[in-house]
Amino acid sequence: MSDRRFLLVGLTGGVATGKSTVSSMFQALGCVVIDADLLAREVVEPGQPAWEQIVAAFGRGLLQPDGRLDRRALGAVVFEDPAQRQRLESITHPEIRARFAARLAELTVQGFEGIVIFDAPVMIESGHYRNMDRLIVVTSDEPAQMSRQQARDSLSAEEATGRIRSQMPLEAKVKLADYVIDNTGDLGSTEAQVREIHQALLRDLNARRR
Repeated sequence: MSDRRFLLVGLTGGVATGKSTVSSMFQALGCVVIDADLLAREVVEPGQPAWEQIVAAFGRGLLQPDGRLDRRALGAVVFEDPAQRQRLESITHPEIRARFAARLAELTVQGFEGIVIFDAPVMIESGHYRNMDRLIVVTSDEPAQMSRQQARDSLSAEEATGRIRSQMPLEAKVKLADYVIDNTGDLGSTEAQVREIHQALLRDLNARRR
């Protein structure tokens, strides 16, 4: 996408660090947000190629009565088994990348000249972060992650801890980041960090135009 005129910014973090909250703040500041989780839901709709491959790989027992995937049941399977998680990602990631590329192509054709935020939970693990102009990592301390995750997904403390520990450590992600947002505190603190980074990204964008 050498002819694009926008700044492509990766946004990632760990489970329940608050990426969605941060991406909403960037969207409110005028950024275009592409949500990998939304793309992931689209590619596993019944009848889509990824849906058919997942059913073949994991069985029809993970389907709801309406034919849609039971995402919670599938999540329980893949979070407990790294090999199964890799198997699932090998099915979904190519489809997600194709939709992502199509969205970038649309923005390029439209002549968009602002900031595009790509919100993706496993961007670093997949290596896709290397395709970003800048990388933002959202962090939080483990107690905050656990409480958010338990409230959001109705998990036990043991389940929440297991999901956090199954992921790449946040410390390793931070080392690759251009910008870090600490979302442990209140929303006001997070929003102040987002605004500061947004201004820095605008400066980066303007520097590219020169």
